[in-house]
Amino acid sequence: MPKQRTIVDAMQMPANIPLAEKVRPQTIGDILGQGSLLKEGALLRNMIERDDYSSFVLWGPPGTGKTTIARLIEKNTRHGFCSFSAVLSKIQEVKELMERASYLLRAEGRKTIVFVDEIHRFNKAQQDAFLPYVESGAIILFGATTENPSFEIIPALLSRCHVFVLESLQDEEIIEILRRALATLPGEIIFDNEALKALAARSGGDARKGLNHLEMVCRSAGPGEKVDVEFVLQAISQRALFYDKNGEEHYNLISALHKSLRGSDPQAALYWLARMLEAGEDPMYLVRRLARFASEDVGLADPNALVQAMAAKEAVHFLGMPEANNALAQLTIYLATAPKSNALYVAYNAAKKDALETSHHKAPLHIRNAPTKLMKDLGYGKDYHYSHDFEDSYSYQKYFPDRLEERTYYTPSPFGFEKEIKKRLDWWEGLKKRQQSKDKKIRSK
Repeated sequence: MPKQRTIVDAMQMPANIPLAEKVRPQTIGDILGQGSLLKEGALLRNMIERDDYSSFVLWGPPGTGKTTIARLIEKNTRHGFCSFSAVLSKIQEVKELMERASYLLRAEGRKTIVFVDEIHRFNKAQQDAFLPYVESGAIILFGATTENPSFEIIPALLSRCHVFVLESLQDEEIIEILRRALATLPGEIIFDNEALKALAARSGGDARKGLNHLEMVCRSAGPGEKVDVEFVLQAISQRALFYDKNGEEHYNLISALHKSLRGSDPQAALYWLARMLEAGEDPMYLVRRLARFASEDVGLADPNALVQAMAAKEAVHFLGMPEANNALAQLTIYLATAPKSNALYVAYNAAKKDALETSHHKAPLHIRNAPTKLMKDLGYGKDYHYSHDFEDSYSYQKYFPDRLEERTYYTPSPFGFEKEIKKRLDWWEGLKKRQQSKDKKIRSK
């Protein structure tokens, strides 16, 4: 039975196809940058060479070879093959294919490979449609995605697929791909090494982008013209910032910023801040995360950290971007170089745990407010010690619920201002112990 083909497959290939399509690798050996996945003995290479597949997902950035691998499989497999784009295909088309694949399995014992490009674009219900056919063996599912499958593919489907991770290409690999492409172009345009390096650097590990830029530069150059770095930069004339404000890369970069701050590395922190700001990240999102850091990782080791964060927030509101970038940079350096303490963070989480487990415990009567006569008659506020009426403005009394023993949640670190806080805590603890000792002697008489 002939292979199933998509409408796009059936169309005649136009003469002016993009360069990236024209030089797409035709063998496994031609694919660069994915050595660990395609080396001799690797699982994916074994599948391709033996034409014996189980369902899998190819996860990686754009231009790393996901579609190329699928095309190679389509070209060489004995199985039925059909490809979908999750952007263009409707669920009804998917269901119809599933039924045909199921019939093919029953009638001829043949499985159908279904390649779904950008599988993360299918919603949960659409992904569910694949499950019974994957389980029955009617189809072998190949998915390609730029998004983290853990978040974008339903667990039931993901558990039935092996995930192969493709990495961004190194500049050296992009340069080799560009050299191969140049050999196929007419006009004998001459690129110096620095020009190719500039193209590779601006591809961001994306071979397709590198080839598209190469094609753009070649259109701007005349036959036999020598292309240098300046020519390249003028021809492509765009910034190359690789960032997805709504995807995994967003979380990767904010994590890198947070951990650089925690590690007291202002240089790296500034780098990650600039990466996010210059790619268009919402400055208010960044100032919120930095304000959180000021409490979580600096805390009372430097109470001014939170003050600085609030000042940066006001600067962002008042100045807007890009003028507020320096205020955010100032806050970033302040936080990175501040003494660090998570004592406040640990203390709150410990208190939170107790609060959740003992929320039925009432406040002691002596520290309840008594605004009415009835409440006073019931003992609200009775025997409360107003601290300012006592020596050192202190009189010990229990503030925890009657049924809950006193706890110590907050223990200051030995860093920054918390050294001063420890002195204060020691002072109050000393007063408490002296009073408890006096009370004990009075009770023993």
